[in-house]
Amino acid sequence: SGGSDVSSPSSGRISTSSLSDLKDLELSSESGCLSIVVLGASGDLAKKKTFPALFNLFQQGFIQSGEVHIFGYARSDISDEGLRERIRGYLKGASDEHLSQFLQLIKYVSGSYDNGAGFELLNKTISENETSENNQPGNSRRLFYLALPPSVYPSVCKMIRSYCMTPSSHTGWTRVIVEKPFGKDLDSAEELSAQLGELFDEEQLYRIDHYLGKELVQNLLVLRFANRFFLPLWNRDNIDNVQIVFREDFGTDGRGGYFDQYGIIRDIIQNHLLQVFCLVAMEKPVSLSPEHIRDEKVKVLQSVSCINHDEVVLGQYDGYKDDPTVPNESNTPTFASVVLRVHNERWDGVPFVLKAGKALSSKKAEIRVQFKDAPGDIFRCKKQGRNEFVIRLQPSEAMYMKLTVKKPGLEMATEQSELDLSYGLRYQDVKIPEAYERLILDTIRGDQQHFVRRDELKVCTP
Repeated sequence: SGGSDVSSPSSGRISTSSLSDLKDLELSSESGCLSIVVLGASGDLAKKKTFPALFNLFQQGFIQSGEVHIFGYARSDISDEGLRERIRGYLKGASDEHLSQFLQLIKYVSGSYDNGAGFELLNKTISENETSENNQPGNSRRLFYLALPPSVYPSVCKMIRSYCMTPSSHTGWTRVIVEKPFGKDLDSAEELSAQLGELFDEEQLYRIDHYLGKELVQNLLVLRFANRFFLPLWNRDNIDNVQIVFREDFGTDGRGGYFDQYGIIRDIIQNHLLQVFCLVAMEKPVSLSPEHIRDEKVKVLQSVSCINHDEVVLGQYDGYKDDPTVPNESNTPTFASVVLRVHNERWDGVPFVLKAGKALSSKKAEIRVQFKDAPGDIFRCKKQGRNEFVIRLQPSEAMYMKLTVKKPGLEMATEQSELDLSYGLRYQDVKIPEAYERLILDTIRGDQQHFVRRDELKVCTP
């Protein structure tokens, strides 16, 4: 009921019940062994993102030693202890005892990505843990995280399907997380989707775009549809333009060979920024179910007019080709700016400017909604700037509204000031979760709300 209280799983403190609390109670009834398999366990993504996210979930009590086993799988010939030592330095903020408890949950299996022998061994190792005396018999939950290049997704998924699925005699599920990019163009994206679709149902596939797990990206739907004063303002009558910006103050840092295959448009704009654009521009969904949110995203993407080449700027930073992994003749863009125009009743005439670049003067990701000038400027304050609503996604999460106000004093003078909600100040005692933590937990819970659905790929792949 709406007025009940529930305890936080991480702190034991009492908090007011909410929809998410009720959902947590519903999902907590799932029991049985949870096996999390990280494929590509020796790679950078696994070490820097996947294992730290699992560790943070373990620290907060969302995965517990009595019910979870973590398996690393890769080609490297190392032992269980060898993998634990490789990732130890990336696991921060815990006592040695707590860190040791987590590391003991991790086992390692070595094998090829296109040969059944390694996956047979992996399945045997998983099954042995599922039938141990501490686990409920006949229940099996298996989560496979593909921290791998997309080129090996089809072969790896075939091996999972052939050798590592949850036994049909057990209750439970098998779920697979795949990382972006989901293909290089429309043809390759559709081919990859078709290959994976032959092996798994859509409810088993979780296409991860970690931007959808960021705290303030997840706040967008709440801001837009739970606050009355935004509803009449969020349209072409009041908004002049919307800017969605991603800036990094470093280059490719040794990843030039990988980056050069995709460029800034496919690496950032086509997935991260386009997903944010959808949440800013879409209509209100019928509910928060993944299908209803996906439907509204697809509608707004289908309403985007063809891009005008005169509204596109591409660039490459000096020194990009100094990276020995980048071809000398490369013309891959490391900076891009593109204007999207939505041909519908809400947004007709409002430009959405998407910008992304590497090796720039600052690091930030933000959404900047700029409003039109107030008609009849009796204060002659246009030169001070327009009203803006800014959502800073990273770093230092914040949202603020830029307003024109009267300067304190005897004169009738104006200046621009801000109504500021900085998360670091307002929520000092709250740990803001990393995107990967949230999305892995959503996968365990079976919640696809913040993942990319197959229908979205068809309309947002260049």
